[in-house]
Amino acid sequence: MKILVALGGNALLKRSEPLTATNQRANINIAAERISRITENNQVVVAHGNGPQVGLLALQSAAYTEVEAYPLDVLGAESEAMIGYMLEQELGNVLPPEQRIVTILTMTEVDPKDPAFDNPTKFIGPVYGQEMAEQLAEQKGWVVKPDGPYYRRVVASPLPKRIIEQEAINHLVDKNTMVICAGGGGIPTYLDENQKLHGVEAVIDKDLCSALLAENLDANLLVIATDVEGVYKGWGTPDQELLSTLKVSEIDGLNLAAGSMGPKVEAARNFAQHTGKRAVIGALADIEDLVLGKAGTTVVPD
Repeated sequence: MKILVALGGNALLKRSEPLTATNQRANINIAAERISRITENNQVVVAHGNGPQVGLLALQSAAYTEVEAYPLDVLGAESEAMIGYMLEQELGNVLPPEQRIVTILTMTEVDPKDPAFDNPTKFIGPVYGQEMAEQLAEQKGWVVKPDGPYYRRVVASPLPKRIIEQEAINHLVDKNTMVICAGGGGIPTYLDENQKLHGVEAVIDKDLCSALLAENLDANLLVIATDVEGVYKGWGTPDQELLSTLKVSEIDGLNLAAGSMGPKVEAARNFAQHTGKRAVIGALADIEDLVLGKAGTTVVPD
């Protein structure tokens, strides 16, 4: 079975955990070990988030005032390489030595007129208390929004239209290579009237890009691995209930956060609706049971 595993940024770096290389390495080591559990009889492709990492790079870039801050597309490329390197190395340490593993810096085409540019929703960077977040927003011109009990910076998150390296990814997967790609939803780019590529100041949602990638890979299953058990009805209330199965037609009735669970469910719906196959959302720690349909929230076509 061909499986696309989309690792959430918070599965690679725990919420409120310091953004150190040591912490990231430790979490990626755990992620690699868990992914290895499903590789024996499956062909696995790995995509990943980059919200905390690209936010850290943005802070570091802003701190060096000798030059203007680097744009988000360049920082996205840096984060793809950083996380891909760690994932590739840690996966190589737990998989058989004959398993080929490759990281591809992936560009994703977006529409420069996407309305998302007028309503930033994508979380990047570390979490802050409300007072600190508001101070930073005033100082740096950021937009900040609540993320659970904390606040984080948000940026535009246009929809992915096309994965530029899709053909190369498909070729490598056909040659039984484990590919790490579409990090952070890919590097946001657009084509001008002369068909030349340019970077865009945005961060593409990793899950929506992963669904597009999985569809074009003809994957059998999309696994959206995060740090929660699945999709809850009434999340945060005394009556919250974990939903084990969701039909595509049932999703519109849910009230989900636009910056967190909402895109995950939308991505799962896209994959199920376009392919007739299932997608599952759940905790990385439960990845074996997610694949078997025994854990998480499985999204299925009607």
